[in-house]
Amino acid sequence: MTESLGAIERDVVACRRCPRLVAWREKSAANPPRRFRGERYWARPLPAFGDPAARVLLVGLAPAAHGGNRTGRIFTGDASGDFLFAALHATGFANRPRSTSRDDGLALAGALVTAAARCAPPANRPTPAEFDRCRPYLAGEIAALPDLRVLVALGGLAFVQLLEALRAAGREVPRPRPRFAHGSETRIGPYVVLGAYHPSQQNTFTGKLTRPMLERVFRRARALSR
Repeated sequence: MTESLGAIERDVVACRRCPRLVAWREKSAANPPRRFRGERYWARPLPAFGDPAARVLLVGLAPAAHGGNRTGRIFTGDASGDFLFAALHATGFANRPRSTSRDDGLALAGALVTAAARCAPPANRPTPAEFDRCRPYLAGEIAALPDLRVLVALGGLAFVQLLEALRAAGREVPRPRPRFAHGSETRIGPYVVLGAYHPSQQNTFTGKLTRPMLERVFRRARALSR
């Protein structure tokens, strides 16, 4: 029986399965950088955000310690999120170009944003075991979206974890595993999986990922989702 997104969200927010991640997200909240001192951190796992009737699902890697872990919304409160939501706004998925807090009025239409791991990890890298423990949440979200047609993996690690979540959801994933590339397209069951570079500062500051590049992927996602 497919769980609802609301039920998955409740399970995600209450999760304490990974002691290392629990300790890190809470330590980050207790020791914020000067610019965030005095703010009350979310310091819990992050649920998906967006349209429950989404035809497009975007999958990132994990929350940032002083981004989503602080604000309580995925890709919110950091430079990666600014880049991502500006592109979503430009392509008609978001009603505004920035995501700053859970009550900022941002809404998505036709898209849901989630992540392979739901807690901020040390060095921005969950362990394989941590990915494994989080995978049922992503697999459940995929199953809970009846109109889903397109999945966008933001980065190579998210791409690998998304394929594993599809396999966990009962979809046949090709072997050898499809290769990640920006703009790549892979058909898996009823879905098309698109690859996109992650909107990290490492990618955007160096020009590896530009706004037009990301917007092209999102426009392609919209076209495929119709």
